[in-house]
Amino acid sequence: MYDHYDGLIFDMDGTLVNSEPAHRQAWTQVLEKYRLTFSFEQMIALNGAPSWKIAHQIIIANNVTFDSYQLAAEKEQYLDKILLTHSALLPLISVARQYHGRLPLAVGTGSSHAMADRLLTHHGVRHLFDVLVGADDVQHHKPDPQTFLECARLMGVTPEKCVVFEDADFGLRAAKAAGMDAVDVRTH
Repeated sequence: MYDHYDGLIFDMDGTLVNSEPAHRQAWTQVLEKYRLTFSFEQMIALNGAPSWKIAHQIIIANNVTFDSYQLAAEKEQYLDKILLTHSALLPLISVARQYHGRLPLAVGTGSSHAMADRLLTHHGVRHLFDVLVGADDVQHHKPDPQTFLECARLMGVTPEKCVVFEDADFGLRAAKAAGMDAVDVRTH
């Protein structure tokens, strides 16, 4: 089905791995610790954004003066403790397995490079992907196209010959801005 592309790019959280509940649980721990509020809908609207950007929105919504990077680091500490045991592969991994060795495959994620590497390795699928671009590998994050453009560059594939698999509006906008086709996995 994707044979006419030269490279496939996958988001990770919510696309390849059902890790969103663990992310929400980690945020809940941080919010409770500091008695902050942020609705489920607000959190969902930021899916695909790096943790520090979500932290920044939490700070604004609560009108407090926290450091967004420190708040995000605390969330990542909680996440690190629960992610491997509170996540599972999603059915889309079958596409990566099918095209492994046939086309270059990349993961472009809003998670940190180390976290993504650890999670994909834990689930036994890291070897499927030639390229991994995490939030700390780029300066501009989704919906900016830099993550996906960097994936294409590292795969040696022109952007217009790539397809992106995404579950978040930020990521779909980033794929479009990169000149790539996109598959909204929420509709499949």
